[in-house]
Amino acid sequence: MPQKTFKDRKYLEWIRTLPCLLCKAGYYSHSREVQAHHLLKPYDGVRGMSLKANDKNAIPLCYHHHAMLHTKFGDEYKFFTHFGLPASFGKDWAKKLWEQRSMQESVDDNDLPF
Repeated sequence: MPQKTFKDRKYLEWIRTLPCLLCKAGYYSHSREVQAHHLLKPYDGVRGMSLKANDKNAIPLCYHHHAMLHTKFGDEYKFFTHFGLPASFGKDWAKKLWEQRSMQESVDDNDLPF
């Protein structure tokens, strides 16, 4: 039985409001439009034939860098190391962003003790 993929439209909308990770890292900003890139090698869950990584594994990339990752490199590890970043850069940021958003939502839900 196939595993159900975790989806969160609201989270992806938030990811698209963030700056592109490569543009933010100091590389030339190519586009204002930011897309949610689902990791090809997810830190959480699985990915397979015709199965996209779950939404926890999304990172913000501008249109130019997103297209470059898929067309020129086809692999996040090669893509990030090409720019002098650690191979795990995408995985690390996807996890940080998911944890950051989860913490914000718990505070926004008025779970405060007063």
